[in-house]
Formats: sequence, structure tokens, C-alpha cells
Amino acid sequence: MLRLSDLKIGIDKVADAESERQALRNIILSQLKISDKELIDYKIFKKSIDARKKDKILFVYTVDIEVHNEAQILGKHSSKGIIPAPNLSYKGVPLGTEEMAERPVVIGMGPAGLFAGLLLARNGYNPIILERGEDVETRTKKVNKFWRRGLLDTESNVQFGEGGAGTFSDGKLTTLINDRRCRNVLEEFIKAGAPPEILYKSKPHVGTDILKTVVKNIRQEIIAHGGEVRFKAKVTDFIIQDGNIKGVIINDNEELCCQVILLAIGHSARDTYEVLLRRGINMSQKPFSIGVRMEHPQEFIDKAQYGDAAGHPGLGAADYKLAYHSPNGRSAYTFCMCPGGYVVAAASEEQGVVTNGMSQSQRDGNNANAAILVGVKPADYNSPHPLAGIEFQRKWERLAYKIAGENYQAPVQLTGDFLTDQPSTRWGRVQPTYTPGVVFAPLKNCLPHYVTETLKEAIGYFDTRIKGFAMPDSILTGVETRSSAPVRINRDENAQSNIYGLYPMGEGAGYAGGIMSSAVDGIKTAEKIMLKYAPLQ
Repeated sequence: MLRLSDLKIGIDKVADAESERQALRNIILSQLKISDKELIDYKIFKKSIDARKKDKILFVYTVDIEVHNEAQILGKHSSKGIIPAPNLSYKGVPLGTEEMAERPVVIGMGPAGLFAGLLLARNGYNPIILERGEDVETRTKKVNKFWRRGLLDTESNVQFGEGGAGTFSDGKLTTLINDRRCRNVLEEFIKAGAPPEILYKSKPHVGTDILKTVVKNIRQEIIAHGGEVRFKAKVTDFIIQDGNIKGVIINDNEELCCQVILLAIGHSARDTYEVLLRRGINMSQKPFSIGVRMEHPQEFIDKAQYGDAAGHPGLGAADYKLAYHSPNGRSAYTFCMCPGGYVVAAASEEQGVVTNGMSQSQRDGNNANAAILVGVKPADYNSPHPLAGIEFQRKWERLAYKIAGENYQAPVQLTGDFLTDQPSTRWGRVQPTYTPGVVFAPLKNCLPHYVTETLKEAIGYFDTRIKGFAMPDSILTGVETRSSAPVRINRDENAQSNIYGLYPMGEGAGYAGGIMSSAVDGIKTAEKIMLKYAPLQ
């Protein structure tokens, strides 16, 4: 296979899948100067959008090509950026020889837990996966009851349950990490029901509707290969002897013996952090971010990003990514942007309001939303306690709950009013999407002063990057506090904590941020187990 990069095709030539395929075939033949008979096949490796010139938007491709006389063509065009296509298939690791007395236990079924469990199961380790929440079907019913009626189940919600917090999100599969395992994660998602284009799109996403099927299918694959999955199995204590893990207590009454635990608790398992601290597991504070969700009409974002090409079927709903560095030393940025999405209630504790963004696979909602976040540091927590960041989060979540009526409605303010410190009284062009409902309230009453001031500066700056971004009747919904964990469970170069046999991983341990990086960290941690121990079957 040969790899050919930087193929540019105008969007006017790509009306559908067939026209795209023909346009690509024509440009490949032209670039390689070969006949149609010499081209056996090709596949898209990467596809992105170049919208820097609104009047000339391009699709940009990297393709892997199968041809006759490959060596001859490569020699002829080697100076023009044509290279052999690298083999990116997942290689795995050699399996260890040390005997494992009991089955390994994976705690948590977010991306890290799912992919660690999948890899262990396929290689004969028969993992037991413990998830405090419920299966995705039952969980969805509980979440919908919360969104419609404000009835929160603290053990089965947007944060807890099969698939983790990412199940009720946009399903973004973008990441800043550069790891070969990323492609393996995408391939597994496709096997489990995700659309094939996530393998090559520069900004792949799945959508919450498809994610629910994907995580269920991965669960079934784990079981088919000898793994065991237990729902409503909350780990309430850890059995430790002489610095070694010996087992866990489930639901306060069941003991499960084990010598290896892969700990993927997620960033919202506050009660589990407290148990870990009591049992002497080393943890440290880490920075995270806090802010609001901002909603615009999706039509406005499309027009701002694509100009007259907005609405082209190949472009889809437009997104954005913005950052600002304040003279006060703080930074603000957009996070988890959800084109055609919804602002959702994401609380996992009573008496707290937490927001997040979500979209379906088609991204066909009326509004675009994104978190606008400001970084906070351990110094802002005003305490050296390892879990002080959690108390910091909880403070602002409870204030948001209080000022919005103490019924899980969220406080909102129109952007124009927020910028001028005026109360909001009526809606403009944008209608809020958050359920169970919203209440007009000053957001400065549920955010630190330095956060609100930095947000004002950032929104003004973003307006210079996307003209009209600060539209007065766009909506700000508070508060977004769960961007990442404010605590890190310390681990060494072998991925173990200070307790032998306990392997923290994923976003909850402070080593990932998002679906992809969490899944990769789960794979890497499972590999550590596999390098050391022999399979059980």
C-alpha cells in the first residue's frame, strides 16, 4: 500500500458518497500519472475540512492506495510525498508468567474500564468488572426520569453506569495524545456499531444514541471471552494487608478476594476517593476548570464558520475551538463543543447542579453549545487536603442549586446581561435546552469572582475570533464543574499505586481527559498486567 497526502477537493464536487469516491479516484490517477487499470483500490485514511477561505472550502484527504507495480510507482514519485503506508495494527504485548491467584478486578465501566476489561478478556484473564451503576438501558430510563421530573438516582445517573460519563455526551473521539492505540480504540468502536467514518474523520464523534449500543456490544464481547460484568456492585471498601491489595467489599456486605485491581472510578466517584484516602492510598491535588455552558443558534455557528456554504450536506453542523489568556494570569477556553446539541443535567449528588453537553449522532438540534471554562489551581482550594478540589466543586454546585430554586433547575443568564451585570428577564432568539428547567439568576452568585471576570474577558475576545459570538441573547447556563478530576491517584512507572496490586487509571485517576485518552490509558494499564501475569485459561 502507498500513502498519498494533501489531496484537496472542492466541496462542490462532493455532493454524496459516490461523487466523493469518483472525485478521489480521478485525483489519485492524476497525481500518480497512472491509468485506471493500474489502480486496484484505495481507502481514506484521514479526512478534514479546510474552511479558512469561506468562498473556497475544501475537503483535504490522506489516502492509502493499492496499485500494480507499487515499487515502480513509489520510486517514480518518492520526492512528491508518496510513501509506503505504515502498518498501524495493534500488536499487543508478550504475556507474563507469574501466576495470578484470583481473577483481576476492574472497578468502573467507563472507557478505561471497558477497554481494559476487553483486552484482558480476549487474552484469557477472565476479568470481573464491577460497576456501581446500572446497564445502559436501565440507566437511560433513570437519566430521563431525572431530566423530566428532577428525580435523581445517586447511583445511576449521567456520571455513573455502563459506559461512564461519556455515554451521555457528544461522543467525541478527538484527543491530543499521539498513541498508536488510538486507532485500535476506533476500530473497536466500529466493530461495536459506531460508523466507519470515525476511523478517518479529523474530528470523529459518535453521538449518545449510538454510544449506548456501542458500550452494550463491548460488554457482550467481554462476557463472550470469559469476562464477568456485575452492575449495582459498588465497591465500598478495600482489603489491604501489609501494603498489598487482598480484595474489596461490595455494597457493604460482600467480600471479593483479588490481588490485582484496575481502578477506573471516573471523576465523580467522590465517596470512593474518600474510602481510598482512609485506606492510605496516596493522592494529590490537581488543577481542573470551572465555568458555564454557552448556547448559540446552530445556524449562526454554521454561517460564521462556513459562510455561504453553510448547510452543505458534506459539512454537517459546524463546531469551534477557542482559547484566551488573560492579563490576570488565568486562561479560558471552550471545551466539549456540541454542535446541534443540548445542555444536560449531570448531577450525581443531591443538592447540586452540574451541567454538561450532549448531542445525537446527527447533531440536528437547533442550538450549538460549549463549555466556557476557566482554569483553577490547587492554590484556589484554600486547603492542603488531597480532596480539597472536590469540596471546591461541591461549593459552587450547591450554590447553583440554591439560587435556581433547589429542584435541580439550573441558573441561567443571557450573555449580554452577564457582561453588563444586569438581571435577565426574558428570552431572545435562543431558547434554553437544559432540563428539568432553568431560572434566571446572576451567575456571579454561583461562580468565583475571578472566574466570572475572566469569562467576561474571554467572551469579548472570542467575539473577535467569531464575529457575533457575544450575541446578547445567547444563553449561559451554570455551572460546569466536572471537566476533569481535581484529584490524582498517584501511580509509579508500572502504573501501580503505593498499594501493591492497585492500578489507578483513566480520567478519575487523573491520567486522561475524554473518551479516547481514557480508553488508551485503560489499554496501557491492562498491558502492564499482561506483561507481568500469565493468563488464567
